[in-house]
Amino acid sequence: MTAVNDFTLAELIIAACAQAWHGDGEVLATGIGPLPRLAAGLAKLTFAPGLMMTDGEAYLVEDPVPLGPRGDYAPKFSGWMPYGRVFDSVWSGRRHAMVTPVQLDRYGQGNISALGGSFDKPKVAMLGVRGFPGNSICHKNSMFMPNHTKRAFVEGEVDVVASVGYNEKNWPAGAKPADVKLGIVVTDLCVLDFNGRDHAAQVLSLHPGVTFEQVQAATGFPVLRAAAMTTTPAPTSEQLTIIGRLDPHNIRATVLKGNPPGIRAA
Repeated sequence: MTAVNDFTLAELIIAACAQAWHGDGEVLATGIGPLPRLAAGLAKLTFAPGLMMTDGEAYLVEDPVPLGPRGDYAPKFSGWMPYGRVFDSVWSGRRHAMVTPVQLDRYGQGNISALGGSFDKPKVAMLGVRGFPGNSICHKNSMFMPNHTKRAFVEGEVDVVASVGYNEKNWPAGAKPADVKLGIVVTDLCVLDFNGRDHAAQVLSLHPGVTFEQVQAATGFPVLRAAAMTTTPAPTSEQLTIIGRLDPHNIRATVLKGNPPGIRAA
């Protein structure tokens, strides 16, 4: 595998996100949004062939379906995967999704529901909690956060706890907190997780050209340096070829403003 020096930040993020499914075995991989979806496909086609993937409708596929208009491409179906079977995978814990909350807090709790004001009368109403509560209780979830700022990584708690995290105070008296399984969080600055002491957030790798101080300044709560903190690996030429095949219309270039390069200038 040959690393390259000419890649975009989106491509770096896709390669980093793919590592979320490392060692998962046979689970349903769901990447929500263009970069997580490409990352799941990249993982399956490189180091995680046991991942199950769907066409987004009702079938399992062995070959990840490319983004955008398909032209002459015909998905290669390998099984039936209607909504009911998706939920069977969710409830049994045999799914690993990568999601994109609008807010994330020090407890790993995510919010996609509403911002500001009260729950009954928020300043901004968004999607509602959707499937976040059940997903976060039942199976492993990783996250992609495209804008690493204090508005996204908030001080205190998220405005609405849509997905559970490690704040035991939010569980009813006498109830045992769920066995929360949070994977990695990939942002436009770094890769982190919540496996520090007492589930503190810790930086696993910094994207090329980013400093730890920049990450801390953009985060509303303290973050730790992981013992083996490193630089996020550049995508290899082989990975870039696969990403190009899965995204023939270059939709990845539209996700981050200005489609910045993967290596930041000093």
